[in-house]
Amino acid sequence: MGHLSCLPGPLELDTISITEILTNGTKSMSFKPHGKHLIAGNWVAGAQNFASSPAHGPSHEYAAGSVEDVDAAVQAAEKAFWSYGYSSRDARAAFLNAIADEIEARAEAITEIGTQETGLPEARLQGERGRTTGQLRLFASHILQGDYLDRRHDEALPERAPLPRPDLKMVQRPIGPVAVFGASNFPLAFSTAGGDTAAALAAGCPVVVKGHSAHPGTGEIIAEAIHAAIARCNVDPGVFSLIQGGNRAVGSALVQHPLIKAVGFTGSLAGGRALFDLCAQRPEPIPFFGELGSVNPMFILDHALSNRGAEIGAGWAGSLSMGAGQFCTNPGIAIVKAGAEADAFVAAAQEALGQVGAQTMLTDGIAAAYRDGQRRIAGTSGVQEVLTSVCDLRDATPYLYKTTAQNWLANEALAEEVFGPLGVVVEVTDMDEARAVAMSLQGQLTCTLHMDDADMGDAQSLMPILERKAGRLLANGFPTGVEVADTMVHGGPYPASTNFGATSVGTLSIRRFLRPVCYQNLPDALVPEMGA
Repeated sequence: MGHLSCLPGPLELDTISITEILTNGTKSMSFKPHGKHLIAGNWVAGAQNFASSPAHGPSHEYAAGSVEDVDAAVQAAEKAFWSYGYSSRDARAAFLNAIADEIEARAEAITEIGTQETGLPEARLQGERGRTTGQLRLFASHILQGDYLDRRHDEALPERAPLPRPDLKMVQRPIGPVAVFGASNFPLAFSTAGGDTAAALAAGCPVVVKGHSAHPGTGEIIAEAIHAAIARCNVDPGVFSLIQGGNRAVGSALVQHPLIKAVGFTGSLAGGRALFDLCAQRPEPIPFFGELGSVNPMFILDHALSNRGAEIGAGWAGSLSMGAGQFCTNPGIAIVKAGAEADAFVAAAQEALGQVGAQTMLTDGIAAAYRDGQRRIAGTSGVQEVLTSVCDLRDATPYLYKTTAQNWLANEALAEEVFGPLGVVVEVTDMDEARAVAMSLQGQLTCTLHMDDADMGDAQSLMPILERKAGRLLANGFPTGVEVADTMVHGGPYPASTNFGATSVGTLSIRRFLRPVCYQNLPDALVPEMGA
C-alpha cells in the first residue's frame, strides 16, 4: 500500500445503492440488507441464517457465522498485515478518514436501520454516528503526529568504560490481526467501526469483527462503508472482515485462532470473562482488552448535599435514566450521609425518575436481565423501596432503592451491576463509613465526587481510595458521556476491565495493539518510523 492516496469522495459500488440514494436526496427507497458476511472483500452467504429481532420494523435474515468463516477471515487478515502493517502513517490516516467519509455518506440509512433494530431515538443514533466518525478522524490526526510510537534513541557510546554502549532505538510496532466483538449498547461507537476497530486500524493491524446479533443491519451498512473505503484507498481487502451471528463456537474460534494477536471486547462480565479465559489458555496467550461494566458510584459530600442536594438528585435521575440506563458508565450507586438533606436528595431523584416513561431496551435478553437484577436488589434484606414500576417485555422503567452502609457492606450482591435505569442510595453515618464503602468497591470505570469547597478535606481523604478503584474520577458531574480525547481513560481495575493499564476510548487506546521493539546497531534504513 505504501503512500497510495485515497480517491476523493464516497465511492459508489455495485454492491450498495445507499450513497446514490442519499446523494440524489430521495428517501423513497429503504435499506434492504443482503444478509451476508463481508470476508476479505467478498460478500459471503452463510450455511445457516438467523432472523433479526428489531425493536420495531421488519425482521430480516442474516448469515450465521461458522468456524470456517472465522478461519477464512483471519487467514486473509494475516495476509493483509504484510502490506497494511508496514504501510505509511499518511496512508493509514487517509484510510481512516475515508471510512469516516463513507459512513457519513450513509447517514440516513444508518439512522433508519439503527433505530429499528435498537429502539434508540434518532438523535442518539445521529450523535453516536458523529462520535464514530469523529474518533476515526481524531485517530487519523493523532498517528500523523507520531507521538503514539513512543520513539526513543540512546546513541552509541563507543568510548565508554569499562564497556561501550551500542546504538539503541526503540519504537512501537503493530502486533498483527485483531479480533473485535461488537457491543450491544453502542451499535456504532463500540461496534463494527467503533473504537476498538479504529484503534487497531490506526496502529496498523487488520481487524476481524464479530458482529452483534442485536443490530446486524447496522453492522452491515458500516461494513459496506469500510468496504468502499478499502476500494478507494487500494488497501488489501483482508484488512477488514465482518462475521455476523453464529453460536458461541464462532466467538471461541475467533479468540483461539493462532493468527489472532489481541482481542477487543465490550459486554457482560460473564461473557467477557469466558473469552478472557480462552485467551489465557491458548498455547500462545494473547491480551484480551475487555470492558465489562461498572456501577460507577457517586459520593455526595456533606456541604454539597446540604447546599444543592435536590439539584444533584434531579441530575442523577437524568443520568441514571438516559438511554434506558444502558450505558457502561451509568451511575447506579449514590452514597450520602443520612439525615434531612439525604431525604431531600432522595425525594428529588424519586420525583424526577417518576416522570420518566417506559423506554425500549436494546434486546429482549437485556430487558429480561434488567428485570432479574431489579428482583435481586428488591429481594435483598435491608433494602427499602423508594420508587417502583412495572417493566413490560422490552420496555424498561426506573426503580429506586435505598439501604444503609452496614447493609451494603454485608451484601455483596448489592454492588453488582444492574444494566438499566435502577439506582441504589447508600446512606452512611459519617465519613468513616463512606470510606469503608469506598474500600469495599470492586474495580470501576468511574467514581464521582459531588463537593463544595468546604468538602475539600473529606474529598482528599477519599481520593487515595478512589484512584485505586477507578480509571476516571469526576467532580460535580455525571459519568454518562465519555469524551474521545487524548486524556480519556475508559477502563479500570477488574472487573471494570481485564487490563487496568489500557483504555478503550481516546488516542491512548491505539497502544493496545502495538508492542515495543528495540533495534540495536541497525542501519537507519532498517529501522521503521524513526523519522519525523
